[in-house]
Amino acid sequence: MYADHRPALLRLAIRLTAGDRGRAEDLVQETMLRAWTHRNDLDMHHSPRAWLATTTRHLAIDAYRARRARPHEVELDHRMPLSTSQRADASIDETGVRAAVGALPRHQRRVLTEVYYHDRSVAETARILQIPVGTVQSRIFYGLRALRRTLAAQDALPWAKGIVTG
Repeated sequence: MYADHRPALLRLAIRLTAGDRGRAEDLVQETMLRAWTHRNDLDMHHSPRAWLATTTRHLAIDAYRARRARPHEVELDHRMPLSTSQRADASIDETGVRAAVGALPRHQRRVLTEVYYHDRSVAETARILQIPVGTVQSRIFYGLRALRRTLAAQDALPWAKGIVTG
């Protein structure tokens, strides 16, 4: 099925992602994974292409909405040197973040450090710190909220002003 339908799905996905081939290939893979998990529901006597195309379209819409719900992701090109003012801005941002993290209560700081700096899952963090998963989740929530408020107040990260909640 992959060999038969991949080219058409990839063309559709490329159109749906405005030419982003990487995202398009991810959509096709996710579509095929969904087809595999729902293989008993697919009617193989008829072409499953309509189902595959609809699934690809829904996945593209979901991905688009998820990207819009998050703050804009900026990718730095490490080949290009930063200007003096860009380096200064990055230094101010980093200093502000470090200060804001340092000002958090110890229990929130430990959870955020495990999850974001050590790239651990919530479950791993709960196991390491020997606390319930729900406690880890609430400490992440309240810790991030405190960070956003502090950073917005310091004007260390101008984008934080638009997303401060509660």
